[in-house]
Amino acid sequence: MDISTKNDAAPPPVSPPSEAEQKRAARGVTRPGDRVFLGLSRGSGIFLLVIMAAIAAFLTYRSVIAISKDESNFLTTFEWNPTAVPPSFGIAVLVYGTVVSSIIAMVIAVPIAVGIALFITHYAPRRLGGPLSYVIDLLAAVPSIVYGLWGALVLAPHLGGLYGWLDDYFGWTGILDWQGGAPRSLFTVGILLAIMILPIITSVSREVFRQAPQMHQEAALALGATRWEVIRMSVLPFGRSGVISASMLGLGRALGETMAVATVLSPSFEINASLLDPGGGTFAQNIASKFSEASEMGRDALIASGLVLFVITLLVNGGARMIIARRAEYSGANA
Repeated sequence: MDISTKNDAAPPPVSPPSEAEQKRAARGVTRPGDRVFLGLSRGSGIFLLVIMAAIAAFLTYRSVIAISKDESNFLTTFEWNPTAVPPSFGIAVLVYGTVVSSIIAMVIAVPIAVGIALFITHYAPRRLGGPLSYVIDLLAAVPSIVYGLWGALVLAPHLGGLYGWLDDYFGWTGILDWQGGAPRSLFTVGILLAIMILPIITSVSREVFRQAPQMHQEAALALGATRWEVIRMSVLPFGRSGVISASMLGLGRALGETMAVATVLSPSFEINASLLDPGGGTFAQNIASKFSEASEMGRDALIASGLVLFVITLLVNGGARMIIARRAEYSGANA
C-alpha cells in the first residue's frame, strides 16, 4: 500500500457533543471546581440579600411599635422625649444635622482627595509617591475614636481663628455668622468628617487613575497636549465613575460616623440658622449617646431613627449606581 495514500486518509468522524455537554458549555461550567465556585458565589449573594432583608424587617418591626405610640409627628418634631407620657420624639434635627455635616465633609474632602490622587499618579516622583501613598492608606486605618479625641482636644480649640475669619467676611449671609463660644458645631463636625473620609476617597481614586489607558495619554502627548490637558481629556473622563464610587464610600462613612461626632459636637435638639453655632445632632451620634440609658420605648425610638438612616444610605447608594450607569461610556470596560 502506498504510504502517501495511507497518510491522506480522512480522519474518523467525531460524534457531536451531548445535550448536557452543550448546556454546560453554554453556562461556561465544564468542571466540578467551576460548578462548586458558581454555587458558593451564588449562595454568598443570596445570603447577603437575606441579611439585608432581616435587618430591614427587624428595624421596620421595632420602628412601627415606636411610631405607633408617638403622639407627635415623627418627621417634623424638634424634640426627643420618648419617656414622656405620652411619648414625643422626632427626627427633624437629626436629618438636618446628618445631611448638612455630610455635605460639608464632601465639599471639603472630594476636591482635595482627587487632587492628591492626581499628584501621586501623574506629578510626584516615584520616591515621593510611594511613601505618600503608604501614609494615606495608614490614615484610613486610624480608629474613629482617635479622630474624635484629636478633634475635641486639638482641632476644635484651634478653630476660633477660622470661625472669626468666616464671620468677618461671610457673616452677612447668616449661615456663617458666629456669636462666639466653643466651636463645637456642625461645621466642626464636617471638617473632622472630611479628614476622616479623605484617605478612603484618595486611595480609591488613586487606583482608578492608575488604570487610565496609557495609549490614550501617550497619544495626547504626541499631539502636543500639556500634562494637565492629558489629565483633563484622558484621565478624568476614564476615572469619573471611579471617583463617584469613591465619594459614595466616603459619604457612607460620613453618614454613619458615631464616636468622632459624639466627641466633638455639643448636641441639642434645635436647628440653628448658622452652621457655626453649637448644637444640632446626627442619627449615629444620637443613638450612641442615648442607647445605653434608654428605656424599652426609648430603644424602639432610636431603632426607628436608625431605620431612617438605613433608608437614607440605601437611597444614596442607589443614586450613585444610577449616576455610574449613566456614565458607562467612561468605565474601564469601554476604555
